[in-house]
Amino acid sequence: MRLLLLEDDRMIGEAIRAGLKREGFTVDWVQDARAAAPVLRSEPFELLLLDLGLPGGDGLELLKSLRERGESLPVLIITARDAVSDRVAGLDAGADDYLVKPFDLDELAARIRALLRRKSGRPSPVLEHQGVMLDPAAHRVTQRGTEVALSPREFALLQLLMERPGVILSRAQLEERLYGWGEEVESNAVEVHIHGLRRKLGGQFILTVRGVGYRLRPVT
Repeated sequence: MRLLLLEDDRMIGEAIRAGLKREGFTVDWVQDARAAAPVLRSEPFELLLLDLGLPGGDGLELLKSLRERGESLPVLIITARDAVSDRVAGLDAGADDYLVKPFDLDELAARIRALLRRKSGRPSPVLEHQGVMLDPAAHRVTQRGTEVALSPREFALLQLLMERPGVILSRAQLEERLYGWGEEVESNAVEVHIHGLRRKLGGQFILTVRGVGYRLRPVT
């Protein structure tokens, strides 16, 4: 899952990015509101983590402009502003959640997962398809009750496919969601991860749609 973090405090930003990376998220980070606006227009993110006091503009104004354009991107405000009036203003401006600093990284990760579930319309935190169960919080995959060891990239790719079981995802779409800025992506990286998943879960669990991309085998 690829997230955008808008936070001007370097120490806080580095801690959040490192902590969420351990949770399996890909986090791109900008420190200026002016830099965030064009990025949000041009690149695909699953969620925005938004500080309010920023150089280059106020985070609340950026949020309002997103909603005025009809953007449905989930937004989680992370800020030191703890007054009730600030929370009300943030939520009324279109934020999906509001978390006051300092906070625990485990709670931040749990709130992110909850917002992503809400976005996808899934009531359950655990994904299931054809006997395979994926638990994002525990980073655990089982197949008919037997645990399957996956690499972090394999886990992330499988989660993307299981969240959209009826959708064909192209290699480019998978790369955009698996890799952040500055990460080198080899030309066959997605194919390598798909091969690893098929070896561990069965050759027909993930299907190739020639010339289009990949999807999970439909339930019959």
